Amino acid sequence: MQCVLLAAGYATRLYPLTENKPKALLKLGEKTILDMVVDKINEIPDVENIYIVTNEKFFSDFTKWRDEYTGLKRVKVINDHTTGNDNRLGAIGDLKYVIDMENIDDEILVMASDNIFDFSLNDFVNVYREKKSDMICAHRIDNAEDLHTMGVVQLDDSGKVLDFEEKPKNPKTDLGVPPFYLYKKDTLSLIGMYLDEGNNPDAPGHFVPWLLSKNDVYAYVFDAVRIDIGTPESYYNACDRLEKGILFKK
Repeated sequence: MQCVLLAAGYATRLYPLTENKPKALLKLGEKTILDMVVDKINEIPDVENIYIVTNEKFFSDFTKWRDEYTGLKRVKVINDHTTGNDNRLGAIGDLKYVIDMENIDDEILVMASDNIFDFSLNDFVNVYREKKSDMICAHRIDNAEDLHTMGVVQLDDSGKVLDFEEKPKNPKTDLGVPPFYLYKKDTLSLIGMYLDEGNNPDAPGHFVPWLLSKNDVYAYVFDAVRIDIGTPESYYNACDRLEKGILFKK
């Protein structure tokens, strides 16, 4: 299994914090957000390599981080050579870029690099092995307003995805889908097909409703705290929670 970490955005909503520093390398205590994410990935025996895809602006920041990295997995930083929001590839475009550049022909774990969380990725992988199907994650969202900013999913009793809608105006459930995906080896070719058809290359969740017409997709539903560092408020709130010793406390 290979892991692709999406880190090619420009995080303009976090300005001025991210004008000259990538979001994933913001500090939470003694660690960066990326350190915390990679620590979780390092717990998965199945993962062989971690590919961090970023842009021209922040490529040197990530290579410096990689040079100081002492974790278990091999890490490679990939520059998608974009320079701003006007020519960015989008998350799905970046995923395809990594697959092509590295000739990946394997199952993949795809994650955002800006979400910290308190559940085991091994549990996610174990359910994926059990279902033998493409997998997403889901969890209940307490704040209904947050459902307008993410994917929302309907599941049957077995966890099979019946419906997926990205950033719905009228969410059908309270099950939000964070950016954690497991795709089978055979699914990789469908990513190219999705893009060739002219579909939205941006948020990684856009691929899932299209994929539902091709493959069964299941969800691993977790009950744990996840924090999306997307605004200055969310970042400073995470810093405050860490300082109080309640970072992942409900």
